[in-house]
Amino acid sequence: MLVEGYDELTLALDAGLHPETILTAPELASRSIGNVPAETLTVTRAVFEKMSYRENPDGWMGIFPIPKTSLEGLKTNECPFVIIAESVEKPGNLGAILRTADAAKVDAVIVCDPRVDLWNPNVIRASRGTVFTVPTVEADSKNALTWLRSRKMRVLAATPSAEVLYTDVDLREPVALAVGTEDQGLTKFWMEQCDIRVRIPMLGKVNSLNVSIATALITYEAVRQRSK
Repeated sequence: MLVEGYDELTLALDAGLHPETILTAPELASRSIGNVPAETLTVTRAVFEKMSYRENPDGWMGIFPIPKTSLEGLKTNECPFVIIAESVEKPGNLGAILRTADAAKVDAVIVCDPRVDLWNPNVIRASRGTVFTVPTVEADSKNALTWLRSRKMRVLAATPSAEVLYTDVDLREPVALAVGTEDQGLTKFWMEQCDIRVRIPMLGKVNSLNVSIATALITYEAVRQRSK
């Protein structure tokens, strides 16, 4: 996988990941990474800008082996809050969900039946490197549900068709929040297997929010309730 940016690279290193190659452009790099046990290649500004995914690159990029993660390797606290992102198709949305998960100190993000590669450079960029700070795994929906049930977690399905407002649900117990695609929402599997369906009030003409914004609202309601 390709990790671009000083902050993202630093978070990957802090997470214990070991790069195969580090690329840097001294003309762009204003900060130093330090000694990293990896092949280091120095390139010109023009070459780096050609390689970069960003409009204003900061001169740092790393090539890493893709981490091996699994449901069995996830560790949660006594009262976990987990985000289930089912088939989220846009790297920017998945990255934003990961940023929310990091900010709210969510126990884990499970990406079910993914339509976008979790280790896509655009996901890493949109997450600002939080894909390395939040325990994150890919799994199919059936195995994810089995894992949740084994930990006695209630499943909340976020859907505009629900009758219950998300603020009227007790989020202080072990909970998994399931969110779906922008166009169709959650599949029949999660709608049928969930314990309760919740909605966000929509007072205008449209009937739903961007999936990453909806996830942030409900996640921070859990933070609010649990902080009392």
